[in-house]
Amino acid sequence: MEFNHIPVLLEEVIEGLNIKPDGIYIDGTLGGAGHSSEIVKRLTTGKLIGIDQDENALKKASEVLEEYKDKVIFIHNNYENIDEVLGQLNIDGVDGVLLDIGVSSHQLDEGSRGFSYHQDARLDMRMNGSQEFSAWNLVNEYSESELERVILEYGEESWAKRIAEFIVEERKEKTIDTTLELVEVLKKAIPIGVRRNMPHPGRKTFQAIRIEVNRELDVLKSSIPKIVKRLNKGGRLAIITFHSLEDRIVKNEYRDLFTECICPPEIPICMCDKKREIKIITRRPIIATEDELEYNIRSRSAKLRIAEKI
Repeated sequence: MEFNHIPVLLEEVIEGLNIKPDGIYIDGTLGGAGHSSEIVKRLTTGKLIGIDQDENALKKASEVLEEYKDKVIFIHNNYENIDEVLGQLNIDGVDGVLLDIGVSSHQLDEGSRGFSYHQDARLDMRMNGSQEFSAWNLVNEYSESELERVILEYGEESWAKRIAEFIVEERKEKTIDTTLELVEVLKKAIPIGVRRNMPHPGRKTFQAIRIEVNRELDVLKSSIPKIVKRLNKGGRLAIITFHSLEDRIVKNEYRDLFTECICPPEIPICMCDKKREIKIITRRPIIATEDELEYNIRSRSAKLRIAEKI
Protein backbone atom coordinates (compact mmCIF):
# COMPACT_ATOMS: atom_id res chain seq x y z
CA MET A 1 0.00 0.00 0.00
CA GLU A 2 1.40 3.37 -1.00
CA PHE A 3 1.51 6.04 1.69
CA ASN A 4 0.28 9.47 0.71
CA HIS A 5 1.37 11.49 3.68
CA ILE A 6 1.73 15.25 3.92
CA PRO A 7 3.02 16.12 7.41
CA VAL A 8 0.80 18.59 9.24
CA LEU A 9 2.24 21.86 10.65
CA LEU A 10 5.71 20.74 9.55
CA GLU A 11 7.54 24.07 9.78
CA GLU A 12 5.91 24.85 13.11
CA VAL A 13 6.89 21.47 14.55
CA ILE A 14 10.52 21.77 13.44
CA GLU A 15 10.80 25.29 14.82
CA GLY A 16 9.02 24.30 18.01
CA LEU A 17 11.29 21.35 18.76
CA ASN A 18 14.32 23.68 18.69
CA ILE A 19 16.50 20.87 17.33
CA LYS A 20 20.12 20.54 18.43
CA PRO A 21 22.42 18.77 15.93
CA ASP A 22 23.78 16.45 18.65
CA GLY A 23 20.47 15.87 20.40
CA ILE A 24 18.34 12.76 20.84
CA TYR A 25 14.77 13.04 19.55
CA ILE A 26 11.75 10.76 19.57
CA ASP A 27 8.98 10.66 17.01
CA GLY A 28 6.46 8.68 19.04
CA THR A 29 4.00 8.32 16.16
CA LEU A 30 6.38 7.72 13.28
CA GLY A 31 3.77 7.01 10.58
CA GLY A 32 5.07 7.82 7.10
CA ALA A 33 8.09 9.65 8.60
CA GLY A 34 7.04 13.03 7.18
CA HIS A 35 8.07 14.93 10.29
CA SER A 36 10.99 12.61 11.06
CA SER A 37 12.58 13.10 7.65
CA GLU A 38 12.93 16.80 8.46
CA ILE A 39 14.08 16.23 12.03
CA VAL A 40 16.84 13.84 11.00
CA LYS A 41 18.17 16.25 8.34
CA ARG A 42 19.07 18.62 11.16
CA LEU A 43 21.05 16.05 13.14
CA THR A 44 24.82 15.59 12.82
CA THR A 45 25.89 13.36 15.71
CA GLY A 46 22.38 13.19 17.13
CA LYS A 47 19.90 10.31 16.98
CA LEU A 48 16.24 9.95 16.11
CA ILE A 49 14.17 7.22 17.76
CA GLY A 50 11.11 6.42 15.65
CA ILE A 51 8.35 4.59 17.51
CA ASP A 52 5.18 3.15 15.99
CA GLN A 53 2.87 0.29 16.91
CA ASP A 54 1.96 -0.17 13.24
CA GLU A 55 4.44 -2.47 11.50
CA ASN A 56 3.37 -1.19 8.07
CA ALA A 57 4.32 2.32 9.16
CA LEU A 58 7.73 1.19 10.38
CA LYS A 59 8.41 -0.57 7.08
CA LYS A 60 7.53 2.52 5.06
CA ALA A 61 9.44 4.85 7.39
CA SER A 62 12.57 2.72 7.08
CA GLU A 63 12.39 3.18 3.31
CA VAL A 64 11.83 6.94 3.56
CA LEU A 65 14.73 7.34 6.01
CA GLU A 66 17.08 4.88 4.29
CA GLU A 67 19.80 7.48 3.64
CA TYR A 68 19.79 8.47 7.32
CA LYS A 69 19.70 4.92 8.73
CA ASP A 70 22.86 5.46 10.78
CA LYS A 71 21.03 8.20 12.70
CA VAL A 72 17.69 6.42 13.21
CA ILE A 73 16.55 3.70 15.60
CA PHE A 74 13.22 2.08 14.69
CA ILE A 75 11.10 0.69 17.52
CA HIS A 76 7.90 -1.37 17.22
CA ASN A 77 6.04 -0.26 20.34
CA ASN A 78 3.58 2.29 21.71
CA TYR A 79 4.88 5.65 22.87
CA GLU A 80 3.20 5.04 26.24
CA ASN A 81 6.05 2.58 26.90
CA ILE A 82 8.73 5.28 26.63
CA ASP A 83 10.40 4.16 29.87
CA GLU A 84 10.72 0.60 28.56
CA VAL A 85 12.02 1.79 25.17
CA LEU A 86 14.66 4.11 26.61
CA GLY A 87 15.63 1.53 29.20
CA GLN A 88 16.37 -1.00 26.48
CA LEU A 89 18.48 1.61 24.66
CA ASN A 90 20.30 2.67 27.86
CA ILE A 91 19.21 6.28 27.30
CA ASP A 92 18.29 8.38 30.34
CA GLY A 93 17.01 11.56 28.72
CA VAL A 94 16.06 12.99 25.34
CA ASP A 95 16.00 16.49 23.88
CA GLY A 96 12.63 16.44 22.18
CA VAL A 97 9.54 14.33 21.57
CA LEU A 98 6.89 14.67 18.87
CA LEU A 99 3.43 13.08 19.01
CA ASP A 100 1.04 13.32 16.06
CA ILE A 101 -2.12 11.89 17.61
CA GLY A 102 -4.90 9.87 15.99
CA VAL A 103 -5.33 7.92 12.79
CA SER A 104 -2.73 8.50 10.10
CA SER A 105 -3.36 9.17 6.43
CA HIS A 106 -2.04 5.77 5.36
CA GLN A 107 -4.30 3.94 7.82
CA LEU A 108 -7.32 5.68 6.33
CA ASP A 109 -6.12 5.06 2.79
CA GLU A 110 -5.51 1.37 3.43
CA GLY A 111 -9.14 0.28 3.21
CA SER A 112 -8.53 -3.25 4.49
CA ARG A 113 -7.64 -1.88 7.94
CA GLY A 114 -11.27 -0.90 8.57
CA PHE A 115 -10.62 2.70 9.63
CA SER A 116 -12.53 4.26 6.74
CA TYR A 117 -16.31 4.51 6.48
CA HIS A 118 -15.97 5.01 2.71
CA GLN A 119 -14.39 1.62 1.93
CA ASP A 120 -15.78 -1.82 2.73
CA ALA A 121 -13.60 -3.98 4.98
CA ARG A 122 -13.86 -6.16 8.04
CA LEU A 123 -14.37 -4.11 11.19
CA ASP A 124 -10.84 -3.85 12.55
CA MET A 125 -9.32 -0.40 13.36
CA ARG A 126 -6.38 -1.85 15.30
CA MET A 127 -3.27 0.29 15.01
CA ASN A 128 -1.29 -2.61 16.42
CA GLY A 129 -2.14 -5.67 14.33
CA SER A 130 -1.02 -8.07 17.08
CA GLN A 131 -3.67 -6.76 19.46
CA GLU A 132 -6.61 -9.18 19.83
CA PHE A 133 -9.41 -6.70 20.57
CA SER A 134 -10.77 -5.01 17.43
CA ALA A 135 -13.69 -2.90 16.28
CA TRP A 136 -15.58 -6.12 15.50
CA ASN A 137 -15.40 -7.15 19.16
CA LEU A 138 -16.58 -3.74 20.31
CA VAL A 139 -19.53 -3.50 17.90
CA ASN A 140 -20.68 -7.07 18.44
CA GLU A 141 -19.89 -7.66 22.11
CA TYR A 142 -20.33 -4.37 24.01
CA SER A 143 -23.62 -3.93 25.83
CA GLU A 144 -26.04 -1.24 24.71
CA SER A 145 -25.02 1.03 27.59
CA GLU A 146 -21.31 0.53 26.84
CA LEU A 147 -21.86 1.34 23.16
CA GLU A 148 -23.77 4.49 24.08
CA ARG A 149 -21.01 5.58 26.47
CA VAL A 150 -18.23 5.12 23.89
CA ILE A 151 -20.11 6.82 21.05
CA LEU A 152 -21.22 9.73 23.22
CA GLU A 153 -17.96 10.25 25.10
CA TYR A 154 -15.43 9.68 22.32
CA GLY A 155 -17.51 10.65 19.30
CA GLU A 156 -19.51 13.46 20.93
CA GLU A 157 -22.40 12.04 18.89
CA SER A 158 -25.81 13.39 19.96
CA TRP A 159 -27.51 10.32 18.44
CA ALA A 160 -25.43 7.91 20.56
CA LYS A 161 -28.34 6.36 22.45
CA ARG A 162 -30.33 5.62 19.30
CA ILE A 163 -27.25 4.32 17.46
CA ALA A 164 -26.50 1.93 20.33
CA GLU A 165 -30.10 0.68 20.27
CA PHE A 166 -29.97 0.06 16.52
CA ILE A 167 -26.63 -1.76 16.71
CA VAL A 168 -27.94 -4.10 19.40
CA GLU A 169 -31.15 -4.69 17.44
CA GLU A 170 -29.20 -5.46 14.26
CA ARG A 171 -27.01 -7.96 16.14
CA LYS A 172 -30.06 -10.04 16.97
CA GLU A 173 -30.30 -10.96 13.29
CA LYS A 174 -26.59 -11.40 12.53
CA THR A 175 -23.23 -10.04 13.53
CA ILE A 176 -22.12 -6.72 12.05
CA ASP A 177 -18.95 -7.74 10.26
CA THR A 178 -17.88 -4.93 7.92
CA THR A 179 -17.48 -1.19 7.86
CA LEU A 180 -20.25 -0.64 5.33
CA GLU A 181 -22.62 -2.91 7.26
CA LEU A 182 -22.06 -0.63 10.24
CA VAL A 183 -22.60 2.45 8.08
CA GLU A 184 -25.99 1.06 7.01
CA VAL A 185 -26.98 0.66 10.66
CA LEU A 186 -25.92 4.24 11.35
CA LYS A 187 -28.01 5.47 8.43
CA LYS A 188 -31.03 3.67 9.87
CA ALA A 189 -30.42 5.11 13.32
CA ILE A 190 -29.97 8.75 12.28
CA PRO A 191 -33.09 10.17 10.59
CA ILE A 192 -32.64 11.07 6.94
CA GLY A 193 -33.68 14.67 7.53
CA VAL A 194 -30.85 15.07 10.03
CA ARG A 195 -28.31 13.34 7.78
CA ARG A 196 -28.92 15.85 4.98
CA ASN A 197 -27.40 18.61 7.11
CA MET A 198 -24.48 16.74 8.68
CA PRO A 199 -21.14 15.27 7.57
CA HIS A 200 -21.00 11.54 6.86
CA PRO A 201 -23.10 9.69 9.48
CA GLY A 202 -20.15 7.39 10.21
CA ARG A 203 -17.65 10.10 11.08
CA LYS A 204 -18.27 10.50 14.81
CA THR A 205 -19.10 6.86 15.54
CA PHE A 206 -16.07 5.53 13.66
CA GLN A 207 -13.87 8.01 15.53
CA ALA A 208 -15.32 6.86 18.84
CA ILE A 209 -14.82 3.17 18.08
CA ARG A 210 -11.24 3.75 16.90
CA ILE A 211 -10.37 5.68 20.06
CA GLU A 212 -11.80 2.95 22.30
CA VAL A 213 -10.17 0.08 20.39
CA ASN A 214 -6.73 1.71 20.60
CA ARG A 215 -7.17 3.35 24.05
CA GLU A 216 -5.98 6.57 22.41
CA LEU A 217 -7.06 9.09 25.04
CA ASP A 218 -5.95 6.99 28.00
CA VAL A 219 -2.55 6.48 26.38
CA LEU A 220 -2.17 10.20 25.64
CA LYS A 221 -3.13 11.29 29.16
CA SER A 222 -0.88 8.81 30.95
CA SER A 223 2.08 9.37 28.61
CA ILE A 224 2.54 13.15 28.89
CA PRO A 225 3.92 13.16 32.48
CA LYS A 226 6.15 10.15 31.67
CA ILE A 227 7.54 11.86 28.58
CA VAL A 228 8.24 15.11 30.44
CA LYS A 229 10.19 13.18 33.09
CA ARG A 230 12.38 11.79 30.30
CA LEU A 231 13.13 15.18 28.74
CA ASN A 232 16.50 16.78 29.42
CA LYS A 233 16.43 20.33 30.75
CA GLY A 234 15.38 22.55 27.84
CA GLY A 235 13.98 19.56 25.97
CA ARG A 236 10.63 20.05 24.26
CA LEU A 237 7.43 18.08 23.82
CA ALA A 238 5.35 18.92 20.73
CA ILE A 239 1.89 17.36 20.40
CA ILE A 240 -0.43 17.65 17.41
CA THR A 241 -4.09 16.84 18.03
CA PHE A 242 -7.08 16.72 15.70
CA HIS A 243 -10.17 17.02 17.88
CA SER A 244 -11.27 18.70 21.08
CA LEU A 245 -11.01 15.63 23.32
CA GLU A 246 -7.31 15.18 22.57
CA ASP A 247 -6.54 18.91 22.73
CA ARG A 248 -8.28 19.22 26.09
CA ILE A 249 -6.13 16.43 27.53
CA VAL A 250 -2.91 18.07 26.31
CA LYS A 251 -3.97 21.50 27.58
CA ASN A 252 -4.90 20.12 31.02
CA GLU A 253 -1.81 17.94 31.39
CA TYR A 254 0.45 20.86 30.45
CA ARG A 255 -1.38 23.06 32.96
CA ASP A 256 -0.94 20.49 35.72
CA LEU A 257 2.77 20.12 34.96
CA PHE A 258 3.13 23.92 34.98
CA THR A 259 1.30 24.34 38.30
CA GLU A 260 3.69 24.70 41.22
CA CYS A 261 1.49 24.12 44.25
CA ILE A 262 -1.87 22.39 44.62
CA CYS A 263 -2.39 22.97 48.34
CA PRO A 264 -5.78 24.41 49.40
CA PRO A 265 -5.64 28.22 49.65
CA GLU A 266 -6.35 28.14 53.39
CA ILE A 267 -3.00 26.42 54.06
CA PRO A 268 -0.39 29.22 54.55
CA ILE A 269 2.65 27.03 53.78
CA CYS A 270 2.98 24.62 50.86
CA MET A 271 2.71 21.04 52.05
CA CYS A 272 2.34 19.27 48.71
CA ASP A 273 5.92 19.78 47.53
CA LYS A 274 4.75 19.89 43.93
CA LYS A 275 7.29 21.58 41.66
CA ARG A 276 6.76 23.18 38.27
CA GLU A 277 8.13 20.85 35.61
CA ILE A 278 7.58 22.74 32.36
CA LYS A 279 7.10 26.11 30.82
CA ILE A 280 4.39 26.32 28.21
CA ILE A 281 5.72 27.62 24.89
CA THR A 282 2.32 27.87 23.20
CA ARG A 283 -0.23 29.69 25.35
CA ARG A 284 -2.64 29.23 22.46
CA PRO A 285 -2.40 26.23 20.14
CA ILE A 286 -0.70 26.75 16.79
CA ILE A 287 -3.05 26.09 13.86
CA ALA A 288 -2.48 25.78 10.13
CA THR A 289 -1.91 28.83 7.97
CA GLU A 290 -4.23 29.64 5.08
CA ASP A 291 -1.49 28.47 2.70
CA GLU A 292 -1.27 25.05 4.35
CA LEU A 293 -5.05 24.66 4.41
CA GLU A 294 -5.08 25.02 0.63
CA TYR A 295 -2.83 22.01 -0.02
CA ASN A 296 -3.32 19.85 3.08
CA ILE A 297 -6.94 19.31 4.07
CA ARG A 298 -5.94 17.14 7.04
CA SER A 299 -4.49 20.24 8.72
CA ARG A 300 -7.87 21.96 9.04
CA SER A 301 -8.49 20.68 12.57
CA ALA A 302 -4.87 20.31 13.70
CA LYS A 303 -3.64 22.02 16.86
CA LEU A 304 -0.04 22.05 18.04
CA ARG A 305 0.91 22.62 21.68
CA ILE A 306 4.54 22.77 22.83
CA ALA A 307 6.06 22.57 26.32
CA GLU A 308 9.66 22.83 27.52
CA LYS A 309 11.24 21.01 30.46
CA ILE A 310 12.65 23.35 33.09
